[in-house]
Amino acid sequence: MRQCAYEIQVATDSLELTRGNVNLWNSGKIRSGQSVMVPYKGKGLRPRMLCYWRVRVENEHGEQSAWSSIQRFAIGILDHRLFNGKYIGLAEGDVRSPLLRKSFMVKQKNTTFLHVNSLGYHEVYINGKKADSQVLSPAVSQLDKRSLIVTYDITPFLSQGENDLVIWLGQGWYKKPGHFKAQYEGPVVKAEISVLNGGRWETIAETDRTWTGCESGYTDMGTWKALHFGGERIDARIVPSDLSAGELNKRQWGTVAEVDIREHSVSPQMCEPNRIQETLAPKSITPLDQDTWLVDMGKVLTGWFELQVPQLPAGHEISVFYSDYMKEEGTIEEQGESDLYIVSGNPDGNIFRNKFHYHAFRYIKIVNLPYKPDSKHIKAHLIHGDYRAASTFICSDKDLNAIHDMIDYTTRCLTFSGYMVDCPHLERMGYGGDGNSSTQTVQTMYDVAPTFLNWMQAWKDAMREGGSLPHTAPCGGGGGGPYWCGFVVMAPWRTYINYNDPRLLERFYDTMKAWMDYVERYRIDGLLKRWPDTPYRSWFLGDWLAPKGVDYTNPVSIDLVNNCFISECFEVMSKAASVLGKSEDAVAFANKRSELNALIHERFYRPAEEKYATGSQLDMIYPMLAGAVPDKLYSLVSNNLKRYTAEQNKGHIGVGLVGVPVLTEWAIRNKETDFMYNLLKKQDYPGYLYMLNKGATTTWEYWHGERSRIHNCYNGIGTWFYQAVGGIRTDEGQPGYKHVFIEPQIPEGVTWAKVSKETPFGTIYVGWHLEGNKLKLNIRLPIGVTADVITPQDATEGWLDNQRISILDKSLRLDNGSYSCVYKF
Repeated sequence: MRQCAYEIQVATDSLELTRGNVNLWNSGKIRSGQSVMVPYKGKGLRPRMLCYWRVRVENEHGEQSAWSSIQRFAIGILDHRLFNGKYIGLAEGDVRSPLLRKSFMVKQKNTTFLHVNSLGYHEVYINGKKADSQVLSPAVSQLDKRSLIVTYDITPFLSQGENDLVIWLGQGWYKKPGHFKAQYEGPVVKAEISVLNGGRWETIAETDRTWTGCESGYTDMGTWKALHFGGERIDARIVPSDLSAGELNKRQWGTVAEVDIREHSVSPQMCEPNRIQETLAPKSITPLDQDTWLVDMGKVLTGWFELQVPQLPAGHEISVFYSDYMKEEGTIEEQGESDLYIVSGNPDGNIFRNKFHYHAFRYIKIVNLPYKPDSKHIKAHLIHGDYRAASTFICSDKDLNAIHDMIDYTTRCLTFSGYMVDCPHLERMGYGGDGNSSTQTVQTMYDVAPTFLNWMQAWKDAMREGGSLPHTAPCGGGGGGPYWCGFVVMAPWRTYINYNDPRLLERFYDTMKAWMDYVERYRIDGLLKRWPDTPYRSWFLGDWLAPKGVDYTNPVSIDLVNNCFISECFEVMSKAASVLGKSEDAVAFANKRSELNALIHERFYRPAEEKYATGSQLDMIYPMLAGAVPDKLYSLVSNNLKRYTAEQNKGHIGVGLVGVPVLTEWAIRNKETDFMYNLLKKQDYPGYLYMLNKGATTTWEYWHGERSRIHNCYNGIGTWFYQAVGGIRTDEGQPGYKHVFIEPQIPEGVTWAKVSKETPFGTIYVGWHLEGNKLKLNIRLPIGVTADVITPQDATEGWLDNQRISILDKSLRLDNGSYSCVYKF
């Protein structure tokens, strides 16, 4: 069964659409198997338009499906000059987390949207009810260049007559002083309410001086700079018990200030909101002294802590400290994260929970709580972007399952607010190096294309004149090297391959090219050399945080690693240019790669020692992966790598942040299955099982466990489980898993594996197991996907669904459906 045609209809009225009255786009029957990323080709769309659509398809037998259910999409406010309202904040008092209030009249319950553009976090309440379950909104952006609009459909919350709107603000990244040149001591917001009447939007309320405001009881205590993120001071004597009109009317409301914010880009948020994804109960609660308690949540998480406190005297202060690590029994490592709870004296007690801050923690020390808390009164809430899981993996080897699951969970804890962080508690930065290292992993495990769209916009906004980039975005600053800045080249290409989403290539090609032009200025005799530090960028790294004993700071290794990375960038730029129809650029970048690869071999290969640069794992692997090693030397270099690994690394992994994904990709391409498997199976330092044996639930920043125990350094290994053990590899010629190669690479001792990969077309499943001298494969492919099943090299016989097949064929082409393949050795 396959799709052979589709028909799309788009209209401005859902009822008219059901009657077949289509006023925006009626595609008619399009003979095509394309079922994802079909571009809109109807009448011009305008800001604020609300559109309804449906689709039906036809198969190769001429059978037509029913129309899909009607869905809708809206065009946001694309020009800040079309946004009604002024930026407002609390005029006096503690302005750091105010409640801002407005009453408005509704004559008739038509579709009503609330557009919120806050500099700082916000939550929205209509008639006492929270308008959405999202938290920590909006996503990140380069706030001195761009802020984001979050739009809420508030129709279900409205009543005819008077309605009450509260926008609760928190500072977040918008601080003075801070990273983004904030112009006000507290957060500010611009908002408008628009109702759809007769096909036209009418503004019925907007932010201005007629709003009122008051303190909320929440205030931020941190600077939001590295190691000083602090937490929240929550004064329950001030915090409203609820946000109903009756409760709000008891409060003293004051004036708001209209704030003159410098002009900047304002655009709709186009990535997933944050939501609470999991709620944990404590694993243990241990007394440390009379009024101090240590809570263990059982695993590290990113999110909120919640404590229910029975009646205590008003003004009683409880301090809460967070950590990802217990140094010794009963002693946590202080990491600059804490909250202060001030009790209201309410006879019913208080419930304290974060709102505009978050922590990364496993352990919580509660100080000045004069009784042992009940476990049912303690919760931790895991928060991350509301993206979908897109993969599953399990095999016969419990160690591999444990490593996979730790990496999978870690990426969830690090991917939120429209970017990925290095660590959520110590630095909280969107480092390009950490992103580059783990992009393939997180994009395999999760459907995060919108996250990367938002993150790439921040990188573009962070670019300086001449194509220079910081090492992090948003914010800027931090240490790194070309691998960090080069995120702008790699991320759009990988997003295109993994999701068949060309938008990043189309929108950011000029940004990619501008950075490559910047690189050119620091190539001396064809090789990239150190560029200068700037106020927003320092260091010039090659690999980073390799195990002890690996000389990754050696200048020769740094130069080799960076030039191999630039070779990869040239290759990606050439392929991206080809996809975009820029043939001259494609040829130019391909030629630059060839010339650079020849120079890499000439400059860094040491014939007498038969090694590249220092002979470290990365120094040996990266020239092979980049294509700089001549064919006649490839086997020699590969064999020497394995020998050096056995002799110098004692069979252990010997790479860091840059090296992990390079090692992974090289092993997959070269089918070095047992080499990689043996590295992963090492129980002692350095290795993933060493982390797990030391109690890790998330991956560390250092192989030996220093500083952060939830970090993005070593997660690049994640693709190996799917592409090697599972055997599902993408085809760059047909991206988004439209065509795949299926070729399980079976480590010695692993007897079965089950892997699924969610694609834009549906779920691909591969399950295999060994029975004696037979390999049995079960494969399921969704409609729209084809696969080449690669014939195992040593196979002597083969069957497809009990029908004998020729093993002389190197591969077996399969269309959508379910299949059983058996190969005999």
